[in-house]
Amino acid sequence: MSSEIIVNVNIREIRLALMENGSLREIYLEKPDQHRIAGNIYKGKVVNVLPGMQAAFIDIGLEKNAYLYVSNALPIETVLNGRRKKRKRKKINEILHPNQSVIVQITKEPIGSKGARITSRISLPGRYMVLTPLDNHIGISHRIAKESERKRLRKLANEVCQNGEGLIVRTAASGISNKELKRDYRFLKLLWENIKDKSRKSKAPALLHHDADLIFRAVRDIFESDVKKFIIDDRKVYQRVLSIASDLAPDCIDRVFLYTQNRDIFDTFGVEAEINKALKRKVWLKCGGYLIIDKTEAMTVIDVNTGKFVGKKNLSDTILKTNLEAASEIARQLRLRDIGGIIIIDFIDMETEVNQMKVLQALDDAIIDDRAQPTVLGITGLGLVEMTRKKVSFGLSEIMQKNCPYCEGSGRVISEEAMCSYLENEIKKYFSTYSTEAILIEVNPLVAAVLIGAGGSNLNRLEKECNGTIFVRGAEHRHVSDWMIISAGTSESVQMQALPVSEGDRLSVFIEERHQNNPSIGIARVNGYVLQVPDGGPHVGKRIRLEVKKTFRTYGITQIVQ
Repeated sequence: MSSEIIVNVNIREIRLALMENGSLREIYLEKPDQHRIAGNIYKGKVVNVLPGMQAAFIDIGLEKNAYLYVSNALPIETVLNGRRKKRKRKKINEILHPNQSVIVQITKEPIGSKGARITSRISLPGRYMVLTPLDNHIGISHRIAKESERKRLRKLANEVCQNGEGLIVRTAASGISNKELKRDYRFLKLLWENIKDKSRKSKAPALLHHDADLIFRAVRDIFESDVKKFIIDDRKVYQRVLSIASDLAPDCIDRVFLYTQNRDIFDTFGVEAEINKALKRKVWLKCGGYLIIDKTEAMTVIDVNTGKFVGKKNLSDTILKTNLEAASEIARQLRLRDIGGIIIIDFIDMETEVNQMKVLQALDDAIIDDRAQPTVLGITGLGLVEMTRKKVSFGLSEIMQKNCPYCEGSGRVISEEAMCSYLENEIKKYFSTYSTEAILIEVNPLVAAVLIGAGGSNLNRLEKECNGTIFVRGAEHRHVSDWMIISAGTSESVQMQALPVSEGDRLSVFIEERHQNNPSIGIARVNGYVLQVPDGGPHVGKRIRLEVKKTFRTYGITQIVQ
């Protein structure tokens, strides 16, 4: 598989895209004032121990205390000494107690109201391997397929590991000499010794080790043999990549390039368009089907639909082809959007178990290269596919989007009709509370049209019920749910502020529709205020100039001018 790394640098952020065969697979963003903290190592202090939850809350110097579960908790003595004997499972209050110091690493960044998730089981990533000083497991990347190479790497790992520590050998180690691999190991070993030494000298809470920034991590973790080009549009960052690569990956330096064209680098490689698609709820498949991706607090739900795809053979074949393409696209979207946690997929119902297994296998094959370690759990009794994916930090939508201040993240807003019902009650309350003759209310133009009604019928009824005069002004800047009483007082004083046009004004307006009772009359609107245009019916859909001849509370009469 041919891959490219594309880096866009601007004053607000650094954006890094991983392309595979010309298609966007992963996107990373880092802002100068928002550094990633996953992977950081701290000396923390136990704030409280909760036996009922088998967990403890640890102060590591962040805004919220971090969460440490019992299976990931180790006393500081065990961490510093580096030897951990197998023991029976203990309860959290047998391992930790308040005010005790602990060495921990962030495994999941704080998200929303939740603090960071941490572990005492430290892991330190290098270019070719990951050192796990408190875990004696030896692991070899599953992407290294050649058995003789796997045996060589496992033998080397067993030789260098000391005192029960563990190693995970990364894909980039394939074909690398033993000398280079041992050099990587010695670097990680020295790093761990420095972290322990700093812990002995520091008072909790304290940062012991800050994981690398985006550019360093890209060279260390992503710049592998299958990456044919590493392209950067900023000379300073380009020089830094060359410097890092000369230490970590000298054999890759000839694949680092500086982008010098005037056109935006993300536009050139089609990244910008792919990011915009990744922020949408609906994702179209090449066959004509589509996915609907909905994220909730508890899980992400993905629905598969045939859409415009009608197939060529039969319904069963159409469904299978749609589901197979959907499986591949779902795997891509999970990586691209960095969706983590519980994921439920509602594939189109399949009649045979054979077809179900084909789709599950296609999904398994598609996620095999995902570094976030997704796991397909199987099909539920309702025919839904369950899977999980590791979540370390914010996903793409959480970084680039925020909840709508009007719908508060629900994706739905109040209708104009429902808003008018609410407003009528509020207006009635106002007139019953305050002694006033007239009011001017400002609302969204769509709401104004419904509130006034055809020929002012709704407004006339409401005025009778309130025993007052109501002026309605439409304002484009107001949301459907936004409104305000602008002024109150006598009818004459309020009317002077209420009308958006005056007699004699000349305007350029768009004729929206014909009059309901007289098709020869056109209807235009200025901030929701209706303008009747005699002989304007034939001009619907066009912009014309007119003069205001007469104004009334809810509408005005005009004349077309040349």
